[in-house]
This record gives sequence, structure tokens and C-alpha cells, in this order.
Amino acid sequence: MNRETGVDEVGRGAVFGVVVAGAVTISEDQFEYLQNMGVRDSKKLTATKREKLEQVIRSVADCGIGVALIAEIENLNILNASLLAMERAIAQLSSPPDHCFIDGNQRLKFQEIPPISQTTVVRGDSIYLCIAAASIIAKVWRDRLITELAQEYPQYDLENNKGYATAKHREAIFKLGLTNLHRSSFCSHLVNQVAN
Repeated sequence: MNRETGVDEVGRGAVFGVVVAGAVTISEDQFEYLQNMGVRDSKKLTATKREKLEQVIRSVADCGIGVALIAEIENLNILNASLLAMERAIAQLSSPPDHCFIDGNQRLKFQEIPPISQTTVVRGDSIYLCIAAASIIAKVWRDRLITELAQEYPQYDLENNKGYATAKHREAIFKLGLTNLHRSSFCSHLVNQVAN
């Protein structure tokens, strides 16, 4: 039976929190079902719809989540940290894929897992259902994490901004400084922007 594995990341442009990747393998017999359920690019779905679809995807597909930590983002840069998170997501699948469709134009470097045949697809989450499914599980997982962290750092409005540099978040950074979960290399210019 044919299977397709898609890989996507979320949180790449955030200034707070880890970068998260999802990997999803969909078998041919589940493809139409997931399509009919409304699986598509996570950015085109409401939070409520993403939550429902995440449960649907996990009930029928092989799913993996991978994370790159703040220190890795700072040490490797966000691109390489995102690619590493993607590798880690693939490693969490119950069956290694024969081939992966990777969202974007950057090929995986396979630093932690054996090399796998891969195809990069610009705007892949709008083209391949498996990438769209990966974007949904990654987005829901990361949003839940940031919502939990919002309880520890209530002044930064994380529940609403999910770690992205909204005006309210930038203002809080300017007034309160950075937490250990902020990406300091991303944030240094934000303080200057607010100050000016």
C-alpha cells in the first residue's frame, strides 16, 4: 500500500519558545478520508478546527513531533534548528519512511537519523495533504505548550501571541526584559524598536 510522509515546522518566526516540527505518514486508504475531513494548511484553519483535525489525524496516521530547544536555535541558527526538529519528528514515527516530502526549499542534513530520500516542496502545506497534516499536529502541539507557559509568564501575552513579536509582546520585552525562553538573538533589535 502506498504511503506518503510529510514534514513541516512551526514557530520559526517566533521570538519565544522552541521550534517544533511534525511528521505524518498517511496511507493511501486514509487519504480521501482526511481530505474530506478538511485537512489543509494549518494557517488556513481556526484554532478550534485545528484541534479537532489533530485528533482525527492522530487516530488514523503515524505521527511524530520533534523539537529544537532555545540553546539549539541560538547555537545553530533558526534554519538549522528547524531542520533538526524535522529530523527528530521523523525519528518519532513508528515506521521509518521510504521518502519524505519536506515543506520549504531546504533539504534535511540528516545529522541524527540515517538519510532518507526527500523532496522539498515550496508551499508544500498547500500542495501535499501529508505536509498539511504535519503542519496541523505541529501547530497544535506548539500552541498547547505556549499556552501552558503563558501561566508562568503572564505579562508577555503569550496565550494570544503564541510567542510571536506582537506589539504587546514587544512592549513587555522592553519593560521586563527577556525570559530564558526568549530567543535572545531574535530579540535584541525589538527593544531598540520599542525604545525608538
